Amino acid sequence: MTEIRAIVTDIEGTTSSISFVRDVLFPYARKRLPAFIETHGDQPDVQHWLHEAAREAGLVEASRQDIIELLLQWIDQDRKSTALKALQGMIWKDGYEAGDYRAHMYPEVAARLRDWRADGLRLYVYSSGSVPAQQLLFRHSEAGDLTPLFAGYFDTETGPKRETESYRRIAEAIGEQAAHILFLSDIVEELDAARAAGFHTGWLIREPLAWPDAPRHPVHRDFNAITL
Repeated sequence: MTEIRAIVTDIEGTTSSISFVRDVLFPYARKRLPAFIETHGDQPDVQHWLHEAAREAGLVEASRQDIIELLLQWIDQDRKSTALKALQGMIWKDGYEAGDYRAHMYPEVAARLRDWRADGLRLYVYSSGSVPAQQLLFRHSEAGDLTPLFAGYFDTETGPKRETESYRRIAEAIGEQAAHILFLSDIVEELDAARAAGFHTGWLIREPLAWPDAPRHPVHRDFNAITL
């Protein structure tokens, strides 16, 4: 393998379990979203994302209740909306800081990230969750505060995760040739897009029974199985 100088990792299903996001974070935000918007809707940053949600949905005139119902529908659909992810992140911040939960990390992830960082590799995150939500997750993880390990974060403002151009933008942003970057994810379509941009890829499949017979990308059971 060409020398790897930077690693970009997904979160859900890669560093952290899908169930934590879907069974803890999503319901937490869904339950609190109406009250959050009613009590914080006059704040400039909240107003901005409410406007962006309405624009994304093509709503010219919409009441606050209309937007709330739209966002709840998007949560149920797991829509990869930048506006929704930003608002969810604001709600999750309250939950983390209140100690209502800590972010799940697979057992080997923290140690492996620290080893890679100690070896001089630069570490980045690329997730559909907003950058603030990503930072909260790694700051309040079961393994402690992991944010000092990361050099940067990317979300869907960089571009959709299944589009090749998004990965070209990431390579440009971190100032590294794509051939020296490894992208880790559990979603093959994301890996396809990264590889088309010139990245090396690693497919995280945590359940061995689900391993494909002829994978298009190197398959790993966990971070310890990844060789650079």
